Amino acid sequence: MRGNVLGWLVPGALLALLALAVAAPGLLTAADPLAADPMDALAPPGGAHWFGSDHLGRDVLARVVYGARHSISIGVAATVLAVTSGVLLGLAAGLSPKWLDEALARSFDVLSTLPELLLALLIVAITGPGTMNVIFAIAVAQIPNYARVVRAQTFVVRRSGYVEQAVTFGRSRLAITAGHVLPNVLGPIPVLATIGLGQAVIAGSGLSFLGMGPQPPAAEWGAMLSEARNYLRVAWWEAFFPGLAITLTVVCLTVVGRRLQRRFEGRTP
Repeated sequence: MRGNVLGWLVPGALLALLALAVAAPGLLTAADPLAADPMDALAPPGGAHWFGSDHLGRDVLARVVYGARHSISIGVAATVLAVTSGVLLGLAAGLSPKWLDEALARSFDVLSTLPELLLALLIVAITGPGTMNVIFAIAVAQIPNYARVVRAQTFVVRRSGYVEQAVTFGRSRLAITAGHVLPNVLGPIPVLATIGLGQAVIAGSGLSFLGMGPQPPAAEWGAMLSEARNYLRVAWWEAFFPGLAITLTVVCLTVVGRRLQRRFEGRTP
């Protein structure tokens, strides 16, 4: 029992802290993430800079805290777009004539064969760098994850007794879809979205590391790692702390997502 409580409490507390960093970073640090001091460059972690300073003398703690807003916002926006598009496409496939369902299903299968980050990188290479293009690319890469699940759920729900009864009562197709089919196919989506958010954060940071996301001097975890890679021998902290932030975020989201999955499947967390 205690392990179950800690299993929720620890990642929940870290995610709450992360949400605070996104909403009100000024409450966690008073330092300016863009203020450079060349005389204080590459200072190790200590009293003046708890996470040290980077090669330009900027406070690493402040940049990690403020970087959460960029990194998490990209992940959340991409996940929301992917979930919305995936649910609509999956629902359309499950309710469409066989030929259209087959066409959509094969499209989902083709997109699913490519690693998400590789597909997102390909899309960004076509559309060009920028935060909005990164969000769009990650969303497109994740759409099949949600569309395939919703399509499968739609096949089950459309053959259920309450849907057949609604058809017998003469309810319109739109009313049946909105009132009976859609609410009953969304059950697994919160679980998938929680885990997918962690994957979106990784993908966003990866694309930013490659220079495709928010541009310097903006504080973003992937961009911070990219700037720090040339200083690993002399200032490990410049890369360690943004990397740790990415790792903890993804681990916490995955843990929460897995526990939600166990509850959804009726297993004891």
